[in-house]
Amino acid sequence: IDDLAEVDYSLNSLPAVLRPFIDLNLKGIVYPAGNHTGPPYAAAPFTVPDQSDSMLYLAFSEYFFQTSSFAYYTARAFDITIAEETCSYFNISTEIFGSIIPEVAKYSVTPYPVMLKLMATEIPIISLEQDSFTVEIQGSMEVFAVLPDSTTQSLFTMNVAANTSIALNIFDQKLMGSLCLNRLQFSLAHSNVGFFEISLLENILSYILQTEVIPSANAKLSKGFPLP
Repeated sequence: IDDLAEVDYSLNSLPAVLRPFIDLNLKGIVYPAGNHTGPPYAAAPFTVPDQSDSMLYLAFSEYFFQTSSFAYYTARAFDITIAEETCSYFNISTEIFGSIIPEVAKYSVTPYPVMLKLMATEIPIISLEQDSFTVEIQGSMEVFAVLPDSTTQSLFTMNVAANTSIALNIFDQKLMGSLCLNRLQFSLAHSNVGFFEISLLENILSYILQTEVIPSANAKLSKGFPLP
């Protein structure tokens, strides 16, 4: 698929060749690249609705997407760093955070660039729906001040709970997706600047995720999963 994950499609049984159709029972598993250790899930059997309006029908179970989630979590694909040099829309700094949170302004009088480190703390949970699926992500976001000597100083860490949905489509023999952020929740996990109300930061953090993380994720999803 890419440098982080690979997909294996294996026949679970002999093809069923009947008069009206051919039925192929495949087991699709996504692995971390170079690591074919089985994922911690069991594939449940399912049936495809009896339809005959099209030449080809493809059906995917939650198992396929769960193994994708496990593979990319294992490969640390959900770990993202946002720094001044990679931020597309504005320069994030302690001055911006200090204008919202007085504790940051007192802690860092001199303006410094800010670096955000995001990581998933649990395997994202997949829930399959018609033509799409939702992804529940539990993670953390640590905010650092970048000092003149390029070292970093941790300001605070937040717990992040994100609910996203991915719309699916098939193009050029690939399964593609488009990510949409539905809901975000933040809570303060640790602070070196003192306690503050995390609600003060929710708008700016949501904006950063919408303008930096979501477009990056969609760029990767647009490359698609190869189909058998």
